[in-house]
Amino acid sequence: MPFSIGTWIGLSRPVVVAITLTFALPAASFAQIRVLMSGGFSAAYHELLPLFENTTGITVTTATGASQGDGPNTIRAQLRRGVPADMVIMSREGLAELLAEDRIAIGSDVDLGRVPLGVGVRAGASRPNIGSVDAFKQTLLRAKSIGIQSSSAIYLRAKVFPQLGIAGALEAKLSNAGAAGVAAGEAEMIVLPVSEILPYPGVDFVGTIPAELQFVQVFAAAVLKGAKYPEAAQRLIAFLASDKATPSVEKTGMKRTQLH
Repeated sequence: MPFSIGTWIGLSRPVVVAITLTFALPAASFAQIRVLMSGGFSAAYHELLPLFENTTGITVTTATGASQGDGPNTIRAQLRRGVPADMVIMSREGLAELLAEDRIAIGSDVDLGRVPLGVGVRAGASRPNIGSVDAFKQTLLRAKSIGIQSSSAIYLRAKVFPQLGIAGALEAKLSNAGAAGVAAGEAEMIVLPVSEILPYPGVDFVGTIPAELQFVQVFAAAVLKGAKYPEAAQRLIAFLASDKATPSVEKTGMKRTQLH
């Protein structure tokens, strides 16, 4: 029922103030952004998200998935089966696949950080030698189990392990374990982006893999075509790419420089 003048006058002052403020707030304050993201940017994202929500009034719900791969819960697989989302945060390799499927709003993609591959082991475990190509090779061969994931797993399987001549020897010991898996003892070591190792409790960061084998990934954000709240999603992307967010991003092992 519409408010009449008499109804308005009859309202208590707190109610009038609440109604006035409600209509005065910008529409973006009511947005509820849905984000699909992979693990590489996750630690920085979760640290920064409360500040964004508190300062904008925009709420954010987050679901996760791998940037690449053949599993049912990759970001691409979720989007293909209709999982609703306004934006994605993922590796550039995975984002290229979404661009090829015409799922990304053209010109909305922004690089957030670049990060090399590193090695992690369970906290307190002996740290393996990865200081040279041969040392890294021997460490991989001696390990009982190795966790690899998503885009970096594709690179390791397609490039590094064949280059070292040990692809066949490693296949039976490879798993999808991440930082939580190595912390729980499900894998002896992990080879993942540094940002998926360094911030996590229960895991010791050993170091980056040798430069001759290195794969530096760029993680980026983009608005999806058909997003319900594209403007709010763009605000979140701008915030994550801002100077204010840089300290949180770089302490996870990512760098803002040399993104292109």
